[in-house]
Amino acid sequence: MARVVNEAAHAARRNAILDAAQRAIATKGYEQMAIADLLGELGISSGAFYHYFDSKPALLAALVERMGSAVEAQILPIVHDRELGAIEKFQRFFATADRWKLAHRDLLLAYTRIWYADDNAIVRHKLHSTRIKRLTPWLEEMILQGSREGVFQIAYPDQAARLIISMLEDFGYAFAELFLSEECSQDDLPRLERIAVATSDAMERVLGAPANSLWLATRDDLAQWLPPYSRLVGTSTMNREASVSEGD
Repeated sequence: MARVVNEAAHAARRNAILDAAQRAIATKGYEQMAIADLLGELGISSGAFYHYFDSKPALLAALVERMGSAVEAQILPIVHDRELGAIEKFQRFFATADRWKLAHRDLLLAYTRIWYADDNAIVRHKLHSTRIKRLTPWLEEMILQGSREGVFQIAYPDQAARLIISMLEDFGYAFAELFLSEECSQDDLPRLERIAVATSDAMERVLGAPANSLWLATRDDLAQWLPPYSRLVGTSTMNREASVSEGD
């Protein structure tokens, strides 16, 4: 029984540190966040902190991993829902993830500013490997279902799952490149739309899915990721052909 109590206390203290770090990143930014500030807020020693996290990058990686677990809790019921068809599962899969990201937009944007820095390349690679292991079984399950239903024409579902993850990873890099440029503004919305459309189109081609059936982002949602982060009113689901025809 004592071991259970200790494990619970350990998890509670670790989550308290993560909560404090999340607040600090959202309000001050990662660069300005000091370990000493977290120690003062939580009333713990540096030794206690480093018992859980050996560095600021390790703390950041743990925050991202915790966020991934939170998304997982919302996505897994969709993957395993016996009443949903494969295409609807894919649509809900990405829509749920996008809603969660928008709900945590400010924190994720703060991460983006440092996440794609050269100093974090190794951490990014490790987390990419973790995402491959976590996401591949879910995507493969939905892909196999789509193949049985005849809505996906795919010969290698396991490799298709990895390709989709790589496409989404590349979309993240493309967004970061756009977001981190000094001139980034709402004027970049057409370019961001084209990137999203191209990613959706590529996923459909890999899966042999019907055109315009997967991950139709809305102009409104995409606009919220560009400064000044004002919500556009009266926008509708993105028209794929119109977006592709526009220039960058």
